[in-house]
Amino acid sequence: NSPAATQQLCVFSQLKFFISALSCRMRSSSSSKQAADNSRGISGHLLTLHQRLYHALNLGTRYCDDGVQKLHYSDNEMQRLVLRSVDAFLDNISAESLQHQVVKESVGDIVAAVGSILASKSAATLRLASDVAVKIVRVIPSTMLQLHLANLIHPLSSLLSFQELRVAISCASALNLILSNLSSKREKEVWDILRTTNVVGNLVQNVKGYSSDNKPTEYFQEMASLLSKILWRWPPSRFCVWTDAKLLNILDTVKLNPDCSIRIAVLQLYSALALCGNGTKKLLEDGEGLVKITVDSLDSSNPYSVQIEGLRLAQCLTKSEQGCSKINKSSCEPFVKAVITLMSNWSFDAGKLAKCQMSILVEACRLALITRWAGDHQFYLWKAGVDGVLLSLLIGNSDTTQQSLRCLSLQEQIVKLEEVFDKYVLLPLRPYVWDILGWLAANCMEDFSPKMHGNETSFNALVICACLAFVDSILTARQISQGSVCHSSESEPASRAVLMMIYSPSKYIASETRFILSEVLTLKGKDYVEYLLDILKAVSSGNKFGIPSNFRLVITLITLACYSALPKIRKHVIQHGGIPTLLSFISWWLDNPVHLNRSSVAPHVQNYFSERTCCWPSSEDWEGEDMLLLFGLMALGELINAKNCGGLFCNQMESRAAFIRELQEICINNSSPGPRWYAAYILRHFGLYGFPSKFGREFRELLTDNEHTDVELIIKNQEPVHVHGVILLVRCPSLLPLEELLKESSSLKQDSDSCNRLITKVRLSAHVDCQSLTKLLEYIYSGFFEAGEDLVKKLKILARHCNLPPLVQLLYGRNPKWRTPFPSSDITSALGPAGRNFSYESFFTTHFGNLWIVLDIETLFVSFWFKFSFRIHFQALLCCGGCTELFFLYPDTIVYLA
Repeated sequence: NSPAATQQLCVFSQLKFFISALSCRMRSSSSSKQAADNSRGISGHLLTLHQRLYHALNLGTRYCDDGVQKLHYSDNEMQRLVLRSVDAFLDNISAESLQHQVVKESVGDIVAAVGSILASKSAATLRLASDVAVKIVRVIPSTMLQLHLANLIHPLSSLLSFQELRVAISCASALNLILSNLSSKREKEVWDILRTTNVVGNLVQNVKGYSSDNKPTEYFQEMASLLSKILWRWPPSRFCVWTDAKLLNILDTVKLNPDCSIRIAVLQLYSALALCGNGTKKLLEDGEGLVKITVDSLDSSNPYSVQIEGLRLAQCLTKSEQGCSKINKSSCEPFVKAVITLMSNWSFDAGKLAKCQMSILVEACRLALITRWAGDHQFYLWKAGVDGVLLSLLIGNSDTTQQSLRCLSLQEQIVKLEEVFDKYVLLPLRPYVWDILGWLAANCMEDFSPKMHGNETSFNALVICACLAFVDSILTARQISQGSVCHSSESEPASRAVLMMIYSPSKYIASETRFILSEVLTLKGKDYVEYLLDILKAVSSGNKFGIPSNFRLVITLITLACYSALPKIRKHVIQHGGIPTLLSFISWWLDNPVHLNRSSVAPHVQNYFSERTCCWPSSEDWEGEDMLLLFGLMALGELINAKNCGGLFCNQMESRAAFIRELQEICINNSSPGPRWYAAYILRHFGLYGFPSKFGREFRELLTDNEHTDVELIIKNQEPVHVHGVILLVRCPSLLPLEELLKESSSLKQDSDSCNRLITKVRLSAHVDCQSLTKLLEYIYSGFFEAGEDLVKKLKILARHCNLPPLVQLLYGRNPKWRTPFPSSDITSALGPAGRNFSYESFFTTHFGNLWIVLDIETLFVSFWFKFSFRIHFQALLCCGGCTELFFLYPDTIVYLA
């Protein structure tokens, strides 16, 4: 352990390395042919620089640290020599020489040497070392660097707060380049390093110190850009940033800086923070300034890079309906105008679209998918001529083409548009165009018509193009072999758009689409109904050799759902056994559920941000992962609607009962709103109305329990009906006159047989009959009831006056509107502060004396605390906030409490 022994050991190690290197050189030079091969593709000058590089590298001491090869240089002069050698070598590397083995084998040693010099933090060499680190990352391809990144990232991360700004900026620049090209396989390793060196905390401090310390623009740009990349790639890094109030205040100030690079860095940082759902809420709390800078960045006068970042930030902010509403509230019309302008300002140069223009169009179309949310922006989109803009993206922005359609018949328009549609080249945009169109149709009001905005011709042309793409998708699906992924990217979006237009709440859009699709199919001369039904039969039969791909199955079901809404083709579908085929398919799916993400059949839904979000509610569409079930139910619902349901299960009562049970199971156990809505929609054809729930039967039994009721509903010339006020208050408050409930002069009486219950009397209108009220109460308690046609007519009026839109929709037989939430049986609001002095608090106090209820919403744990220890028998209804599960404690339940 003496210094002399240590020095001898170092000398021995270096000598051993030199002997090894010399031996390698001798072996390599033993064959002249091998030497010639090694020097092929590399200049003599670069070989000389390579020799000088290794002469300098070998001056250091090699050692291993946790399995990582490292180098140590004892003095500044030695470090400078190494850095200059590396710098000279990198300056002379060409694209061709990068493929040479000599260069490839040098990468590890170069990174190890520069990394060790950075780690030494010698002030005399750090500036040069950090500049060389940047050059390494720029010159050497990321694929070659991946294995050696740890040697570079750790020291660079440790120097981000170095007092010499030039060094800190270069280190941030190098890390920016590294993270831009980081392989996903290395993410965990790199994140461990960044977390160990507290990179996020240091970057936040650097950004906060920018405005006060009078630092150069480049400093903020590099630090903010690096922080954005880390936030984008690693969700755990976001919380400590968006909760830093001082940082957000600094950004509020810095975002006003007119410097283009600063604006881009700020927009990127906001976008990264907005990937977190909670972060977005925080940003939008006082979001007028943020909305303004977002809308301003979309102005066409801005540089391309500013527009791109503004579009990406807007996409993040409008990822939820609440975010979209915030923008609507402060800048709806300017926002919509900016989006429409970006989608319109493009042109071909020598028959081609500039790359930057295509990028803008893609991002603008992604942002235009705000059409999936209802709101004021829908009106302004139509007002701004969104249908004409979408048509231009499909057939070109020539006014001549669009104007010539006005004087043509529908058949002539179809022929004309088919010619133009097939020639046009903006194919990457088409999936977005179809999605935008579909959502526009789905969110229209019943009385909406494009004629309101003078857009009838362009809209009809858009529908024709969609119907042409719809028919093409059937042909595309036929040509795709089992398991193939090489299908048209617009097939599913185009088919879905036609589906959403056919089922649009707008009577004009629905009828016009059905008419145009019928005409297109007539001109094509074939509808492929038998082929489509054969696909479903192959699936239901369980024949593994005949099962189609998921893509073909999706297109088949969407097509049948559309065909079922066209009278002529619907008859054809029924004649070829469409109903029993769909019944068999749905039963097969319930036994063998095939869950599909939409991205598996429509790749365009995945984008720059889609896989990096956190803390957002489920972003799945209305169908969730059950699109096959949804489209099957939609098709079946339309067919049953057109056919007399009484003859559907003629003399097959067991089959009828089994099918009803299946539909009820979908309503109860399926997590996606779409399939549940359409299952309820089909049940109405069997006289069953409402929305079955897991505990509906138990709730219904409470109707016959008068012991704990606290409201009397008085009907003229009828016996009063006793109900539980809290259930009415939560599920149908229109039946309770709340202004009377809160008056001290309310009619109350005390019933000594009911432990001093407070009974509220409510006198109902003379138009309400007992039978209708009983059925309505069944729905209010259990969410479900059975009724004949005569009773349904009475219930329509009563349900409408009681403000129960979901029930009204079923009673009138209207198709469910896309994205409508499935009605919940949850009564959690009765346990929270609802701003009313009417709850179960008095119930528990009256019946159980000194009783408190403690609900832990996180663990769904309920504690009962009593003044004394004893055993009780009781009945209570409890439910936990934020949870759809209901917990019942029955009268015979014995609870032991300490």
